Amino acid sequence: MSKTTRKPGKAQAVAAVRKAGATKRYAAGESGKKPSTRTPSSTPAKRTASAPPTSTQPKAARPSRTTAPASDRFVIIMAGGRGERFWPVSREKTPKQLLKLLGDQSFLQLAVQRVLPLVPIENVLIITNAAQVAEVRRQLPTLPAANVIAEPVGRDTCAAVTLGAALVGARSTTAVMAVLPADHVIPEDRKFQQVLKDCFDLASRGQVIVTIGIQPTEPATGYGYIRVGEALPPPKDAKPYKTTFHRAEQFKEKPTYDTALEYVQSGRYRWNAGMFIWSFVTVTQGLQAHQPDMFDACQRWFQAATAGPAKLARTLATEYPAIRKISIDYALMEHAQNVVVADGDFEWDDLGAWNALARHLKADAEGNCAVGDFLHVDAARNIVYDARSASRRTPICIVGLRDSIIVQTDDATLVAHKSQSQKIKELVKRLAGDPRLAKLV
Repeated sequence: MSKTTRKPGKAQAVAAVRKAGATKRYAAGESGKKPSTRTPSSTPAKRTASAPPTSTQPKAARPSRTTAPASDRFVIIMAGGRGERFWPVSREKTPKQLLKLLGDQSFLQLAVQRVLPLVPIENVLIITNAAQVAEVRRQLPTLPAANVIAEPVGRDTCAAVTLGAALVGARSTTAVMAVLPADHVIPEDRKFQQVLKDCFDLASRGQVIVTIGIQPTEPATGYGYIRVGEALPPPKDAKPYKTTFHRAEQFKEKPTYDTALEYVQSGRYRWNAGMFIWSFVTVTQGLQAHQPDMFDACQRWFQAATAGPAKLARTLATEYPAIRKISIDYALMEHAQNVVVADGDFEWDDLGAWNALARHLKADAEGNCAVGDFLHVDAARNIVYDARSASRRTPICIVGLRDSIIVQTDDATLVAHKSQSQKIKELVKRLAGDPRLAKLV
């Protein structure tokens, strides 16, 4: 069995993490300046256990490999979610990433298809939940069944990242992995693949955390932002990247409109797209420095994963409910000092609610966007979506309605004002609490 696929023991895994600080230092700047502290408030951020980054090259004590081979690249696709924002089309067993809202493939199928030119199918891992495992496997028949892993309960993104790191590390402690959402809209596959390829290369060369940031096109208040510093040169032993990388200076929470407008006008901010690329060594060392409980869990799950799927499932069932619920941004990204931002030079949308669907549908002269048989009189700027089975579809006709969302399925109808679309989650909670209607969730 090759070195890449050998299943290491606990001592080997721990040694790999501890050894990283001495052998794979990476930097966020070529000038020798320390990157600015990044926090969501005025509280100083904690520093990593490693020395502040001062160069874009690994230390000369041990030359790094030039790039990770495809067999050592992994992709972890986060495919959980409860199916609330796109109700009534989305349900607990079929949340947004499993829907075919904009074509004949689901967002999850597109997410997997998008990375296959860079990563072999056996190195793609899907982290979902128990209610969705069967549908995920049905939609991805060529993916090994063991590569679909169910979280016993939702514990936010840090727990999922930790689990993903353990799963990848159990296959290869020299691996480089990308953590990607399952439900984003990225129409320009080749541009995305070029950025991801450069990120894999950079992350494989040393101890650096890479996140992909999107150039804002509007003062959106629904996204977090990242303030970036100067552009970084490539490592001296590498060809120039087609992707521009920056030092990450500060992570910002979802802003007000006026603040978001300032961010966009400054040119120094990127949307936080929730895409991360790092080596197994780097992410586990980051957890060790800033989330020691998660690091301990990673070691235990690493051992369970090497023992097989049954052992892993039992371990997760016992331990996962007690894991701290925290996002990877709060847990790691806002504390680490070795973060760089790759400019995501491709079209992107996280499609967070029904309102966003209008950006991807053709509108009529009055601004109405419709999927289905739709007729109106004096109606404007509405979103109409007919998800009923073909034999049950009938025309949807509206008069004088403006700025509304109308969605029909075989068993439910939603009518909402666009300005109230975020309250659909509240509606779903009420449905879940009603014994007569809980089946609709």
